[in-house]
Amino acid sequence: MNDWFHKQGGRDRVIDWLALDSRLNSALGEAWSRIKDYWNAGSSYFARFQLVGWRRLLNEFASESLTMAFGGFVVLYALALPAFQEFDESKFLTGRYAVTFLDVNGNEIGRRGILHNDSVPLNEIPDVLIKATLATEDRRFFEHYGIDVFGTLRALLTNVQANEVVQGGSTLTQQLAKNLFLSSERSLQRKIKELFLAFLLESRYSKKQILKLYFDRAYMGGGTFGVEAASQYYFGKSVRDINMAEAAVLAGLFKAPTKFSPLVDLAASRARTNQVLDNLVEAGYYTAGQVHAARMNPAKIVEARQTNSPDWFLDWAYEEVQRLAEGKNQYVLTARTTIDLTLQRQAEEALNAALKRNGKSDHFNSGAIVVMEPDGKVRAIVGGPDYGESQFNRATHAKRQPGSSFKVYVYATAMENGYTPDTIVRDASRSCGNWSPSNYGGGGGSGARLPLWQALARSLNTVATELSFAVGRDKVIEMTKRLGIEGVKKTCSMALGDGGLTVLEHTGGFATFANGGKLAKPYGILDITTSKGDLLYSRERDEPPAPQVVSHHVAEEMNVMLNRVVTQGTGGMANLDFTNVAGKTGTSTGPKDAWFMGFTGKYVCGVWIGNDDNHPMRPGVTGGHGAAPIWHDLMTVAHTDMNIPTIPGLQPHPRQIEEQQRLAELRAQQVAAGLAPTQAADSSKPQSIMPEKTRETLKVLVSALRKANNEGPAPAPGGSSRLPLPVDPKEAPQPVTKPDRRATLFDGSHDDLSTPASSPPTGQPAHTALP
Repeated sequence: MNDWFHKQGGRDRVIDWLALDSRLNSALGEAWSRIKDYWNAGSSYFARFQLVGWRRLLNEFASESLTMAFGGFVVLYALALPAFQEFDESKFLTGRYAVTFLDVNGNEIGRRGILHNDSVPLNEIPDVLIKATLATEDRRFFEHYGIDVFGTLRALLTNVQANEVVQGGSTLTQQLAKNLFLSSERSLQRKIKELFLAFLLESRYSKKQILKLYFDRAYMGGGTFGVEAASQYYFGKSVRDINMAEAAVLAGLFKAPTKFSPLVDLAASRARTNQVLDNLVEAGYYTAGQVHAARMNPAKIVEARQTNSPDWFLDWAYEEVQRLAEGKNQYVLTARTTIDLTLQRQAEEALNAALKRNGKSDHFNSGAIVVMEPDGKVRAIVGGPDYGESQFNRATHAKRQPGSSFKVYVYATAMENGYTPDTIVRDASRSCGNWSPSNYGGGGGSGARLPLWQALARSLNTVATELSFAVGRDKVIEMTKRLGIEGVKKTCSMALGDGGLTVLEHTGGFATFANGGKLAKPYGILDITTSKGDLLYSRERDEPPAPQVVSHHVAEEMNVMLNRVVTQGTGGMANLDFTNVAGKTGTSTGPKDAWFMGFTGKYVCGVWIGNDDNHPMRPGVTGGHGAAPIWHDLMTVAHTDMNIPTIPGLQPHPRQIEEQQRLAELRAQQVAAGLAPTQAADSSKPQSIMPEKTRETLKVLVSALRKANNEGPAPAPGGSSRLPLPVDPKEAPQPVTKPDRRATLFDGSHDDLSTPASSPPTGQPAHTALP
């Protein structure tokens, strides 16, 4: 036999597989035997702990309870985490600054900061006010730990019996948490945050500290915060000195300070006061006889108070003052602002009128408006429907989806990259991952060819999305940053406004196009002075000139297209019959937001409507039909004359041309009759930038000098003994017959001091100064 393996010595080197297999089998068998022994031993040991009968049921219940408790803890932590993130102890401080705000003419319009607190120690606040507040807002305040379950059930039962909201379910601690950290939106998320913040406040502060914070931080109407400021505002005296009737008035303001303000609705205030007095009796603090005198002798209200405080604007201006004064170690300040009080009132009325007219039918309960000049000078801010109900400023802090109004930035980027208003594009777009754009009403585009301006006028989503892909979404983001808008994220639907913008920053972005391409950073402070009168900040002195962030040519092309949005597109309801309008509508998915952003040559205005809880409005509500009419109504009353600059890139409106021709003819007639200076003389006058306060001071000074001159020893030859002060020292004094011309010396806000003022004759129209 040919055993080649044996001949090669293979058997001498091979592994002994039989021995290896034997050892392996032996080891595994022994290991398995030991495992069974250990298992049996362990089972025998733990068998002694086996529970049966009621003990087993109790053990199962405890185990399940522990599991559920752990799961509940995880859920509670997840719910509490957003609330803890809202907690900011700096909000407990009233702030280091005490700021008095003036309008552009130097008239005081309000205050913010520590002067609004004038903190009175809790032990000096009258007992009757404390009892009236607790009886009305939280009777079990000293018994619960932030949440009053029994009080909530009692309030629910009372409201059901009365078929209206008579008592609130929120404790005083919950109300404080809302006032300090949260907005007044009615949503489950906000309520959950409120609950956890109430627990957090109760764990960190005593009951007396919480009560003191509540009295100092509550908004009490008329721009006042805290019971001391409110007492001074309504009664003209310190809260230390109020009686029961006055305490009942203040306690009734916590729920709705605007609705129950005695300066707004005296009848509603009296009814609310009687309700508070009833609560004092029901809670057992006083008897019916003790409160009878307060019913028969109601509180006397100081009438001479300003009830239309521009609170939305002041809140934002206060933030601006703190930013500008940071690090300068000056805290008692006076700031002159840019607000136009008339325009502010008109903006508030426009929003409230729209809410009253369409809010219920179109299912929206909130809105915001910002009006500024093309350079960014903010003239009015409306941050919500009712400052007394909610002080959350939706115009400056609420980031809402701008919808198609964001497309202006996409199209401007396209203009910088070779597109023109007449560039032919297709009503179609590529897909981005699993997402594809669709136009309003559905459909991914017809594929039709059309000029770029028409795509913007019709607000085609497909074209805007394709443009963002074609020019690059990074370039669009860079464009928004140049215009002062931060936080835009790169997403597939970015061109359709899927991010969040505030009304203020969005209006500032549009203002860049209104002024021809220069950065229009919103500003509301002209100058700030210290308590000693030193100039701490001056915009004219401290701010650099606005840079050109978009070329003038691109701005003009954008204005032409935005004008066609109003005249031939979705913004038709914003069109004005006396001047050109450029703007863009915007509607987010839902619809949850409706916008109109537009401008004339004089004002840039942004309007947003929606719901605080982000609930959708009625289907069919759009920016063109919801926000544009508000814009139209406001701009109609905002323009008081035809002295409106022309929007860059557009021709003057025919009505403005007619008015300019009429005024030119009228002036020519006046010059021919010798009733007005020649155009050359008039054009040589430099425009006055003197504040009205300085002008009034000079009036007094001129009057005093005139009187001193009238007491001189000799009259002018051939004239009256009373001579006006020579306006120009080089000119000889002219005789006059009237003893005093102070009323006409400074007529016209643009007159220069070196030229005597002249008033038009009776029946002739006078020039209206621009606000």
